[in-house]
Amino acid sequence: MADNPQETIRELKALVIAYAKQETVEPLKGLGRYVAWGVLGALLIGTGVIFLAVGALRALEGDRDGPHFSGNMSWAPYGIVVVGALAIAALSWFVGTRKRKKS
Repeated sequence: MADNPQETIRELKALVIAYAKQETVEPLKGLGRYVAWGVLGALLIGTGVIFLAVGALRALEGDRDGPHFSGNMSWAPYGIVVVGALAIAALSWFVGTRKRKKS
């Protein structure tokens, strides 16, 4: 029992389109969610690091008892915070990029 060739071609076209959607569109949707959560996490971590740096700067600049660094050393809190932030960034870069042992 042979089907109409045009009907077979239409079914084949529908099958190919459905397969292409299944193998491309759906994985891209999952990847989009994965990237969105990654970007959100990066923004939240960045905001937290900025708050910690400002808090450290505020702690080093002084309080009502007088500044810890004054005169020629008034730049020191900024330098300490920048060096500390760079050290944390380097450490997290190192930990994130090192190769893991296969078990």
